Amino acid sequence: MSETALTSRDAPRLEGRLASFCARALGDRGEDAIASRVVYGGTVAYAALFASAAILHWVVFKEARFDLGNMVQAIWNTLHGHFLETTTATGHQRNRLGFHVDPFLLLFAPLLWVWSNPVLLPVVQALAVASGALPVFWLARKHLGSSRTAAHFAVAYLLYPATQFNAFTIAAGFHSVSFAVPLLLYGIWFLDEDRLVAFCVVALLACTTKEEIPLAVGCLGIWVAVRKGRRLFGLSVFAAGLALTMFNFLWLIPRFAPARVDPYAGRYRGVGGTPQGMAHKLFSDPVAFVHAVATGHKAFYLALLLVPFLGLWLFEPLLLLGALPDLAINLLSDKPVQTVVGYQYTAGIVPFVVAASIFGAKRFPSRSAGLSLGVVACAAAVAIYSPIYLGAKDLKALGSPVVAAKARALNLIPKDVPVAASNELGGHLSERRYIYEFPYVRHARWIILDINDITQGDTPAYRQVVRNFEHDKAVWRIVFSSHGIIVLHKRPASGT
Repeated sequence: MSETALTSRDAPRLEGRLASFCARALGDRGEDAIASRVVYGGTVAYAALFASAAILHWVVFKEARFDLGNMVQAIWNTLHGHFLETTTATGHQRNRLGFHVDPFLLLFAPLLWVWSNPVLLPVVQALAVASGALPVFWLARKHLGSSRTAAHFAVAYLLYPATQFNAFTIAAGFHSVSFAVPLLLYGIWFLDEDRLVAFCVVALLACTTKEEIPLAVGCLGIWVAVRKGRRLFGLSVFAAGLALTMFNFLWLIPRFAPARVDPYAGRYRGVGGTPQGMAHKLFSDPVAFVHAVATGHKAFYLALLLVPFLGLWLFEPLLLLGALPDLAINLLSDKPVQTVVGYQYTAGIVPFVVAASIFGAKRFPSRSAGLSLGVVACAAAVAIYSPIYLGAKDLKALGSPVVAAKARALNLIPKDVPVAASNELGGHLSERRYIYEFPYVRHARWIILDINDITQGDTPAYRQVVRNFEHDKAVWRIVFSSHGIIVLHKRPASGT
């Protein structure tokens, strides 16, 4: 009787606890469903927005010869028996491997064979970078124990200016290395899940996007060796990544570079130029490295890269190691655009900053929700620095007389013939073996120019050269001129 009485007294309390547990479980499932819809739906919308912006940029003739056209030409030449061959800025035929090791481009060969439209490349780039929000969400949900907190990190990844400019690099077009952003994030997720075969696949793909990315992948080996205890696997990954990066820099690029000279040594003259020179400089004049890095411009660059994630990446330094190769390459360079977030040079940094910040937030379990909100707020505060905002002027150009003139002029250029073009128009003419950037003409029989193309550099000098060609009527015939767009055709040589 006493046991029955006790059970009867406790029944309401137990029922209350059960009801509370069920409500929490249903609430958790509801929160997870809402967070998942926000992340997946937001990723799709983001991808559509950035792909549309890339298409619009192409339609108004802003996707230039350098760099989208350069990549398209390498793919087109590969399909026509000239492996990764491109025409350099000075009008010579060279293998792309002498400038960048990005055989990832070859994956686009069958796509361009099916649908020969260069805009396909930046569209796929936008879709790929947007998809990086998914492993960010999965990783944060697993380690922070909250779908809502995980969604905050995924949204912060999408708002992050460095992510945006890899999805749509408005100033420089398409780049294979931007694909390293999602590939490395998927790689970190697969490592964390102990899915080593899947990791090896995406890691190998990431290694083909640019010459230094194998070392970034190698640094993931250090992280997995220490954090996961997989020492043999981790050290093997590190050794392979280091070896492949050294092979790229010390043999492959010099092997195909013009005159077998490192094409980028000039950017690092202050710290020794070549990898060998840098090693010597490090011991003979280490202060030179401090002077190369310690500038206001580079401090602002680091702030835009690192501040939005509130320093959480500091609490997972082994994972942040993967960002060091690109940080060093960028900070030691004296080329200003390498330390501007609006270019593709951040691609090897973004995945490690984001992922390390998630693991850093894990160190503060009671504060992770607040920290994730702070991350979203900081990312949103700087998100106005965006290619979408900067590209808004493309809408104004759509349907303008200048754009119409460019379309008519391009229709006059025969397919496959050697042609010289100003930079922005050249982006639409790169599916041919020879495409020269004006004023280099060499074997071209057609010239197409936008006299107002500001990407040509010294505007007064450029316009003077254009006038010289226009006045050379014995050699060149003007076949089109409208709204600053000019097409010249070379006259047949006398006696032919």
